[in-house]
This record gives sequence, C-alpha cells and structure tokens, in this order.
Amino acid sequence: MSGVARTRGVVLLGVDGHVIGVEAHISIGVSGFSVVGMADKLVGEARDRCRSAVINTGLDWPGPRNTVGLSPAELPKRGPTLDLAIALALLSASGQVPGDAAAELVVVGELGLDGRVRPVRGALVAALAARDAGARRLVVPSANVDEAALVPGLEVHGVRTLAGLVALVRGDAVPDIELDGAHDDLPPPPPAHDVPDLVDVRGQHAARSALELAAAGGHHLAMSGSPGVGKTMLAERLPGLLPPLDEQAALEVTAIHSVAGRLATGGRLITVPPFEAPHHTATHAAMVGGGSGVPRIGLVSLAHRGVLFLDEAPEFDASALEALRQPLESGVMLVARSAFSVRFPARFHLILAMNPCPCGRGDSGLSSSSSPACVCTPQQRRRYLARISGPLLDRIDLRVSLVRPTLADLEFGSSDAEPTSAVADRVRAARERAARRYRDTPWRVNAEVPGPVVRRQFGLDADAAVPLDTALSRGFISARGADRVVRVAWTLADLAGRSQPSRSDIGAALHHRDGGTSWAA
Repeated sequence: MSGVARTRGVVLLGVDGHVIGVEAHISIGVSGFSVVGMADKLVGEARDRCRSAVINTGLDWPGPRNTVGLSPAELPKRGPTLDLAIALALLSASGQVPGDAAAELVVVGELGLDGRVRPVRGALVAALAARDAGARRLVVPSANVDEAALVPGLEVHGVRTLAGLVALVRGDAVPDIELDGAHDDLPPPPPAHDVPDLVDVRGQHAARSALELAAAGGHHLAMSGSPGVGKTMLAERLPGLLPPLDEQAALEVTAIHSVAGRLATGGRLITVPPFEAPHHTATHAAMVGGGSGVPRIGLVSLAHRGVLFLDEAPEFDASALEALRQPLESGVMLVARSAFSVRFPARFHLILAMNPCPCGRGDSGLSSSSSPACVCTPQQRRRYLARISGPLLDRIDLRVSLVRPTLADLEFGSSDAEPTSAVADRVRAARERAARRYRDTPWRVNAEVPGPVVRRQFGLDADAAVPLDTALSRGFISARGADRVVRVAWTLADLAGRSQPSRSDIGAALHHRDGGTSWAA
C-alpha cells in the first residue's frame, strides 16, 4: 500500500511565523522513516514521538517506509511544533483520517509519548501566520486556544490529545479525555506587577520633568546620581506615564512575549508597556537576541513598545551596550548568523542610570562620619565615565543629574507631588498633538522622525534656531545631536500646546541634553 497526504503546520523564525506544507508518503520497501526539508534534530525526533503517540492512542502506525516532506525546503524548520501536523499527515496517508479534511487545516502542537498534545510557544504568531496564509481553520493545543483566538477571522480549535484531533478531522464525537483538563500542562502564570505611582518620588523636579519629556516624545534618558537618590524609582514609574498600547502595538508585544514563552495564560493582549530591567551581568546575546543555533529573543525586543532600564549602566559588558546603537536608531534589531538572519522589533525607551563615579559618592561634598567623601582618583572617574561611549551617549536625548533630596523634599507625611495620572494626562495630550502632526506619515512620536525629515519638514524659524546654531558652530553638539535637540524642542512645544518650538524650547532642549554634568571623559 502506498499513499500521499498533505496538511499544514507553522514554524517560527525569530518573531515571524511561516506556514509549512507537511506531506507524508507511505510506501513499501525497506522499513524506515525520514524527514526532508532542512529539519533540525528536534523535528527529526518527531518520528519517535509520533510513533509512540499513534500507538498509545489505539491507532495503527503506518509503514513500512514513511517519508515526510516539509516545504518550502530552503526554510529552516526548528522545534517540536510540527509533531501534530506530521502525525496527522501520516494518519491521512494511511487512510485513517479523511485526506480532504486534513489538507484544509493548519495544525500546531507538540506530542507527548502517550498521545497528549502539549502547549507550545508562539501560538499567537502561528495564528497570525495562518490567517495571513489564507487558512480558515487552525488547530492548537487546548492550553493555547485563548491566545490563538486573539486573531480575528480564524476558526480556532483546541485539542488535548491526538485522539481529539482524529475525532475532529473525522467529524466524530468528542472523546471523554478531551473533556478532562487535567493534562493541559499549563505553565504557571507570572506574578502580576502593578506600575508604581510617581507621587512616591519626592523632590527631583528636574528628573521628573525629564521623565515626562521622555514619555511624551519617546526619547531616551540617562540619569546620574549617587546611590539612593531615586534613579530606579523614577525609571520604574515611566511605564505608568506611557499611554496604553493600541491594538496593533498590543498584538506586536503579545506576539513577542508569546514566542519567548513569557505570556500569561488566559488569552489576553498585553496593553501595558513592558518594563525590562536586566542585571548588569547580562550578555551580548541576552541583550540583543540571537544565539548560535536557534534565534532567541533579546531584552531589546522584550522591551518593544516599553522601557529598557539599565541600572549601573557602566558595569554592563561593553559589547552589549554598543549593540544598542542599531535599535536606538532604527527600532529594529537585525541578527545575522551563518545559518539564519532575522529581524526583531526593538523600539523602546532606553533609560540609563549610573553613579557619578565608581564609589558613588562623587557629589557627597565634605567628609563626615555618616557621608564619607569620594575616594576616586580623576583617572578612575574618567575610566568609569568612558564606559558609556560617545557614540552611544550621542543617541541619548535627555540627560539629568540627580541630587540628594533634603529633609524638606522627603516630607515624611503628606505631599503635593503630582501623581502619575496627572502627568500621564499631559503626556497623552502631547502625544495626540504629535500624532495629528504626523498623521500622514509612519511616525507617531517625535523621537521616531528621521533626522533628514526633521530638518526638511519640521524645521525651526530663524530666531528659534539661534541657540542651536551657536552650539553647532562651537562644537558642543554633533549633527545627530542637533536633530535630537530639535525633536526634544518639538516635544516641549507639544507639552506646552504650542504649534512651533520657540527659542526657549531650543534652549531648554539643549539644557536637557547637557544635563549639567560631564557625561563623557
């Protein structure tokens, strides 16, 4: 007996899903099982998983010789997500399930040896890929149904076992085991984190202003100050100032976290901007993604549409910091290896925090028993500051130095500090003004507008440009820095409700860029 049958599956490459044709051919001859089509070891191991699952489900294992073809052949196939599609194609080729019904499905899932269907990463991405490929019906593990159902225009079916898939394709009654949710192997949901309120930050008026500017215009921010002055507190409150993610951004962010295996159960879109705060020991690959075999998602992509906070920034590996230059400019991280090349979305707010010197007491003033003075030599200070390179620092729009709060600032009682809600209202209004200005363009916030477009379409009048011209002619800023000053000035104008940046806006933007401190040796 020989036969050929087809169905479809999905493989992930980076954060993109690709619909794969899965063909099975059963023929006579020497017993064997082969998978062709640039499959990795995990896909090749599907033979043993599928064989055990088919037998333990009470079905007949086809044979003697089985060949599985995965197309397009030149696309790398990695991971166990094709198990269910391979098993369905083999059962269809052997006549145990209808071939027409199998051919119209897109099937995603990992098989256990007992026939259970295990949840997989990237179900949302698989659903998007299936819809874009014109599919109407998608089969996923039951644990991934809510996630896949976020994609409109697609009929999503969930199965817990291979027996459930066979019943679905045959049109039979649902087996009892499908009604038992004890075998879904659901991962535990991550703990929920509330975004802290800005009202908790006392004093630090300059830093609060810079944080509002960063939120309103999508700008990057660097903060310098001794330990305990509030750098981390401020950074943690930035997501609360950002508007909730719109539908398109929420789908992007949710898809990224789905592929990374960090999506909570329940099938809900991520609407709050993400916040990533890695330890300073994070490696280059952890920061930007990649890897030698399977392309992994990096922190810059997990922070997409949100905040990437690097505390103790000079302590990070130099190569990890320098790798941030590309996404800071383009909003995309391109990872190229000999076996693959993938593009990860990576448009985020970068927040750097650092001490003024290695000992952290560079602004502590005179020595006292409770506050010892700085013990760093000038060479140590220069070496420490130089760990943040000039080219990277040139891409940071806002820089601010934090000072120790006074007892009056701390006010161990009531405070008139603005809460997050009040600042977020101003940020939202400023972003709406910017969105109206850029309504016929692909940009929505000032920081996204390319430099040539800023100069050509959103320039300054002669009077407003005087401070900027002076800074350029004296070499205080680079050409890239000038573009960024203009973007910040537009954000200041948006917050103030002005239709054009004024001379004072340019002056304030230059001050925010200088930060009142020596940021580079």
